[in-house]
Amino acid sequence: MDIKNLQGSIVALVTPFNEDGSVDFDALAGLIDFHLEKGTDSILVLGTTGESSTMSHEEDDAVCDFTVKRVAGRVPVIAGSGSNDTETMRMKSLSYQKLGADGLLVITPYYNKSNEEGIYQHFKTVLDAVEIPCILYNVPSRTGCSISENNVKRLAQHPNALGIKEASGSIAYATNIARYLSDDFFMFSGNDDMVIPLMSLGARGVISVWANVDPAAVHNMTTAYLEGRHDEALKIQLDNLDLIHALFCETNPIPVKGAMEMMGLIKGVYRQPLWPMAEASAARVQQAMKEVGLLD
Repeated sequence: MDIKNLQGSIVALVTPFNEDGSVDFDALAGLIDFHLEKGTDSILVLGTTGESSTMSHEEDDAVCDFTVKRVAGRVPVIAGSGSNDTETMRMKSLSYQKLGADGLLVITPYYNKSNEEGIYQHFKTVLDAVEIPCILYNVPSRTGCSISENNVKRLAQHPNALGIKEASGSIAYATNIARYLSDDFFMFSGNDDMVIPLMSLGARGVISVWANVDPAAVHNMTTAYLEGRHDEALKIQLDNLDLIHALFCETNPIPVKGAMEMMGLIKGVYRQPLWPMAEASAARVQQAMKEVGLLD
């Protein structure tokens, strides 16, 4: 599927697990169907929210393959192929491309970090190797390094660079890189609490954790903004801030998987070192969900 016009609500999908720690493909099928029914515009698997850093390459391939087949072309499927090892990221990217992913999410080299030219070459190596569009992922709180504004400018010129998932939390950084957006290079908010501010700078939508529990709201918010109904979009953003903040009261995806268990969507099983929420956090998430009508 051509994703050169990708926009709207892209869910950063959790990976559901069985009690024994294996991937729960029955639950994954249910989640995919849930998002297709509720209007999610694209599905991202194997990202941070998908706990991909704790999964084997074989499990990664199986999740990508299953998702592509289940979605069956109804919405774009994007696979997170990031690694701190450039060669691993290149090989994973080629594997997901072969399995039918429509696009890739590629990340800065966490832990290693590298220097500015090394980070540029890290991305360029993958962009040169694949034939499907890639979204750069800037999330310094997770990786310990950022994509410099100059590297964004350079990488934006690559024909396989579709855009950037901007999750630094810095409006100043987002404003500076907005100068490099074009019809061929997009921005997507990587922070659920900053979607409308980033869309005002030209972002096409969001790669969202929040959409795991309320896909319709995130779709409606981004659609309203894209259609020029800015006040309506802003109201949805502000009305859901307490829930959004609750979903990040502990390390992602701990709260959102707990919320999804409360909704009966998945089992609350994590890969260590992640662990279920503390009681106070669970109560906060539950209350926030009740306030927006997701729980009785």
